Amino acid sequence: MKTTLLGSLEVSRLGLGTMGMSAFYTGADTDEAESIRTIRRALELGITFFDTAQAYGPFTNEELLGRALGADRDRVVVASKFAIVNRTTGQREQDGSPANLRASFDDSLRRLGTDYLDLYYEHRIDPRVPVEETVGAFAELIQAGKLRGYGLSEASADTIRRAHAIHPVTAVQSEYSLWTRDPEGAVLPLLRELGIGLVPYSPLGRGFLTGALRSTASLDAGDFRRTSPRFEGENLAENLKILDAVEAVAVEVGATAAQVALAWLLAQGEGIAPIPGTKRVDRLEENAAADAVVLTAEQLTTLSALPAPRGDRYADMSAVNR
Repeated sequence: MKTTLLGSLEVSRLGLGTMGMSAFYTGADTDEAESIRTIRRALELGITFFDTAQAYGPFTNEELLGRALGADRDRVVVASKFAIVNRTTGQREQDGSPANLRASFDDSLRRLGTDYLDLYYEHRIDPRVPVEETVGAFAELIQAGKLRGYGLSEASADTIRRAHAIHPVTAVQSEYSLWTRDPEGAVLPLLRELGIGLVPYSPLGRGFLTGALRSTASLDAGDFRRTSPRFEGENLAENLKILDAVEAVAVEVGATAAQVALAWLLAQGEGIAPIPGTKRVDRLEENAAADAVVLTAEQLTTLSALPAPRGDRYADMSAVNR
């Protein structure tokens, strides 16, 4: 698999998001053995970038990834996150303070079974703590040799610039796909200017762009998508037109809709490393094959011209783009 750079970190240009193995989606945390097989298969396919977080589980996803990587940990780039759950109770709690960062970082090392991390993010920007203070603590960990780079998730362009002035940001994680184009406005141009990598999460529109989810009827009661405005009623019916257009291109290419959606992202330039998530080997193999899919200029233009989906990404958008 081809590689790209996030700051100075070299990663496979397709990573693996492990959140769905432990939290938020239908069937999460039901087959640990299959999740571990998926992670091991990712290594065989040349995927070297793995994404987890304190909040996934909470806590159990970091442990799962650590067990699955085992002795191969030093072959890969591991990213985790802190700041949106209480590090003791696991309850939702925003805390981007330097003290919580240091303690959460040590917790993440222990759960992952490693003595360093490649990338650690503030999962959401805490409005009560100046980002400069949080970045100062990230810088201490980097200077101590425990952390190779730090990142911000769902941060505004202003916040990114302020953080970068204290210590260079390695990567910004934002939702970005044919389903969500928000970063193209102010964030992506700034990342290009400053040499910061972009890690698109939910690059398949939370499963929507796979074509496998045309209704929420089969989803578990606790599945995140049951409360997502984009999956509700008339919004979903309208948004299916986007999927139809992606599937039409997929027929032309001889690929799946998911592969076309990922290939479009990869065609947006260097320094972009999407992290499609799955807990199944067959889906992983399908996603990884997108690395070889080449779209024509006309197809890229067609996809880029698709309308924005109807509905907000979250029922409550107050925690993003700070």
